Amino acid sequence: MQASAKKLHRSQTSLHTQMANQQKARRIAVLGSRAVGKSSLVIQFCENHFVESYYPTIENTFTKTIKYRGHEFSVEIMDTAGQDEFSILSSHQATNIHGYVLAYSITSKSSFDMIKIIRDKILNYTGMDNVPCIIAGNKSDLNIQRQVSEQESKELAAQWHCPSIEVSAKHNENISKYFACRGLSL
Repeated sequence: MQASAKKLHRSQTSLHTQMANQQKARRIAVLGSRAVGKSSLVIQFCENHFVESYYPTIENTFTKTIKYRGHEFSVEIMDTAGQDEFSILSSHQATNIHGYVLAYSITSKSSFDMIKIIRDKILNYTGMDNVPCIIAGNKSDLNIQRQVSEQESKELAAQWHCPSIEVSAKHNENISKYFACRGLSL
């Protein structure tokens, strides 16, 4: 009787450990128009360097362990291909994700408008009214070429009940902040 009780306890402990490990693993998808710097953001965050040249991404996944509020999380970041209004967001990009980074370039009004379309597609795929996301305005180092005001982004974020942040992958500004964020459901 004691042997089976010990075996049951070990089994329960193992299950609890597996559940705890699952709870500390997160998948984040970075979505946005072509050439807004999604790959640059992800590479800057995961590998601490800026990629000068632009090569269109098909899809790539990066993994990094981060510490958030005293807990370690294994974060899988899906760097997606650029989206346009004619491309179809795949169900793989919309489901089994814990949070979304909706990236646009502050130098492109059309890329800002595209994150609205992308979010609508995510909501359609998931069947949810809201999803954990953050709005990330990249290329803040190009302020002189700005087409999207920070206020526009903040207003959209308020409407969607999510955080908004401006970042520069080139200068590594606010990169860590936007991945370790309450809006991404960590």
